[in-house]
Amino acid sequence: MPEVIFNGPAGRIEGRFQPAKIRNAPIALVLHPHPSFGGTMNNQIVYQLYYLFAKRGFAVLRFNFRGVGRSQGEFDHGAGELSDAAAALDWAQTIHPDAKSCWIAGFSFGAWVGMQLLMRRPEIEGFISIAPPANLNDFSFLAPCPSSGLIIHGDVDKVAPAKDVQGLVDKLKTQKGIIIEQKIVEGANHFFENKVDELIRECEIYVDKRLARPDAA
Repeated sequence: MPEVIFNGPAGRIEGRFQPAKIRNAPIALVLHPHPSFGGTMNNQIVYQLYYLFAKRGFAVLRFNFRGVGRSQGEFDHGAGELSDAAAALDWAQTIHPDAKSCWIAGFSFGAWVGMQLLMRRPEIEGFISIAPPANLNDFSFLAPCPSSGLIIHGDVDKVAPAKDVQGLVDKLKTQKGIIIEQKIVEGANHFFENKVDELIRECEIYVDKRLARPDAA
């Protein structure tokens, strides 16, 4: 799990990168929760997502958004963080230029940023969006959503209520050409307290299914 420092739009970005052993292995980018509420790349869910992809042979990168940890800059309410994520994917692609595809996984604020990056990068073919804050952030940019993916959330989430996430899922499911899979973790709050293992297990099942059949979801 080598520590890496690379250049971002607001200065240095601190990350952790696991290279792939195969030249054309896919890349995975993992995005952390809201910086203003203690979100970092060392968040337990972000950490476990990182290893989920690493165990499956991905080249995987998690990093701190601007102003978090040793990353330079200041919080920018999403716009700058989207630029950070784009720079992180660019950096990973310079390390693995033969990667055929990319995945993006984000938790809460990271899910919102990740879905925006998804719209801008056609090489992203899969996503995991955990507890997307559909009540707090505008997801109308997903018109249409270009890739199939998993949206997973808890049914007792008070930060991103289930009814708001359900509205986002219902909207995306009307689109043709992609498959949005939804999983609801019963009894889970926004932080998946005592439910992290169940959350990660569902993510593993989804990724394994997609890797076995790239056209499936």
